[in-house]
Amino acid sequence: MGVIEQMVDVAPGSPLAEAMAARANLLQASQANYDAVLTPQEPGGLSHRERYLLAARVARLSGDDRLAAHYAAAGGDLPEDARMAAILRHVDLVTLAPRDATQDDIATLTQAGVATADIVRLSQLIAFVSYQVRVIAGLRLVGAAS
Repeated sequence: MGVIEQMVDVAPGSPLAEAMAARANLLQASQANYDAVLTPQEPGGLSHRERYLLAARVARLSGDDRLAAHYAAAGGDLPEDARMAAILRHVDLVTLAPRDATQDDIATLTQAGVATADIVRLSQLIAFVSYQVRVIAGLRLVGAAS
């Protein structure tokens, strides 16, 4: 069972369960993306633990405390340095007000020592968790209406 399915309470035999079974390929693709974004073989400058903790932040900022708790289970704290401060600022900005992000925000990350490839990885992480939050919210609404 993938993370999306774990985050949605689905009654066996319900219309939601049937709909999810019919779309199993999409849920499997979402789980494959989860694995690629959170635990890639080559994590670059964002460790797996950092990815999970940043994902917890995106989920929390997006209002999904249950998903945030899933990610926060990785445990530990993020480093308290200028690099991570820039990353956290960027995560908050792109999660809460993506339209306000500019090239200057990318420059701030670069100046803080975040490599271009890691900026791309961070963007993928934010986008994936934002997608995940929306899919889970939609499935929960469908489940509540069934």
